[in-house]
Amino acid sequence: MTNLQRIKNQEPRAKTNWQTTKNEKRKTNNEEQKKQTMGDIAKDIQSSFPSEKVKAFINIKYTANWLNSKENEFFKPFGISPQQFNILRILKGAGEAIKVQQIKDRMIERAPNATRLMDKLCAKDLIERIPCPTDRRVVHIAITDAGQNLLSTIAESMPKNDWLGKLTEEEASQLSNLLDKVR
Repeated sequence: MTNLQRIKNQEPRAKTNWQTTKNEKRKTNNEEQKKQTMGDIAKDIQSSFPSEKVKAFINIKYTANWLNSKENEFFKPFGISPQQFNILRILKGAGEAIKVQQIKDRMIERAPNATRLMDKLCAKDLIERIPCPTDRRVVHIAITDAGQNLLSTIAESMPKNDWLGKLTEEEASQLSNLLDKVR
């Protein structure tokens, strides 16, 4: 029997203590790095929870507030709020002037102050009010060229602000499905 055959027939050697310890340390370090990049709601708000459902509920509210802060920060240099951005996107997507009520119905965040938000957009010449020729009570809203240009400028900056960047596409899909399930 050659030396090569002897080596192939031998059982693998057991890892020495230093090898095992080294691998365990590596595993522990990887887990610690993951924890450092992930939030922990219990630590963030210094609280414990009676159940996982309560923890999830609080985490959703806490994360929503965190995302709102990030959104407000992002839109501030553009001189609009996230709700005003939503109105501009609705108008762009409509492709034509639409009624105020239609805008309110399509808004992500149902703002009772939608008319005031539109007043501010109108003052900035980002939208325009068009009176209905057949019914004086009805006003249609359309996005202006300035509004379209602002949306284009914002769109160029959007990829730089990936607030869900720590999630893979698969995780983002799973999260979205779970949130849909809650509703």
